[in-house]
Amino acid sequence: MYIVFFAVSFFACIIGRICGMGGGVIIKPVLDSLGIMSVATINFLSGCTVLGMTFWSIGKGAIKKESQVDLKTSTPLAAGAAVGGIMGKACFSAAERLFADPDTAGGIQAFLLLLATFATFLYTLRKDRIRSMHVSHPVLIILIGLALGMLGSFLGIGGGPFNMAVLFLFFSMPTKTAAQNSLYIILISQLASLLLQLFTGNVPPVIPAVLTGMILAGILGSETGSMINKRLNDKRATVLFEGAMILVMLICLYNIKRFTSP
Repeated sequence: MYIVFFAVSFFACIIGRICGMGGGVIIKPVLDSLGIMSVATINFLSGCTVLGMTFWSIGKGAIKKESQVDLKTSTPLAAGAAVGGIMGKACFSAAERLFADPDTAGGIQAFLLLLATFATFLYTLRKDRIRSMHVSHPVLIILIGLALGMLGSFLGIGGGPFNMAVLFLFFSMPTKTAAQNSLYIILISQLASLLLQLFTGNVPPVIPAVLTGMILAGILGSETGSMINKRLNDKRATVLFEGAMILVMLICLYNIKRFTSP
């Protein structure tokens, strides 16, 4: 069964690399649907996989001088997302304690992820009709990042399509440029989240071989996605992004039913 975990990480990170979603938005709900591990453990595995994938992707781009990351915009966004990620983790932990069965929080995650992904999907379909902005004030950028980090961390996905929608709407980035900037934001926010868990000792039980395998599969998926990405124009990348969101919504519907069934 753990081979399925590796396969999910691989294919999710292919899509995540191309679309800038990081892969967590697919890894998290798919693994939740299998019902093998607790929600907290899956959150951790998904976060570490996304961290490894984004670190590899951004690092390689920087070394090869192929990066399209706008540091002036994405660094304050990432800083805000890092703080928001810590707050989102705290909110999720509080939500878990509200229920006798901690996995009930997974149903809440699935429902909120469905709503957020649906809203992002609608925006993506109509974004050519919506006037985009060019936010440049550092405080506003940090606040936007804070909201992104809280949402992504609470949902256990790192950032997902919401980063892309924000980069489209508030910073007028084309799809492929937004994808690289989104991965950079996810990298910083996931790193902050992981360090917090390590320092507070709030790391769920994991099987080291599964964690290592998922990270390696994610990196391999990133490499594969990078090769595919070079052959895609912005229009095709957007179509793939929209298809990925439809897949996520379908999985969320299944998870809502699974987590809320008696």
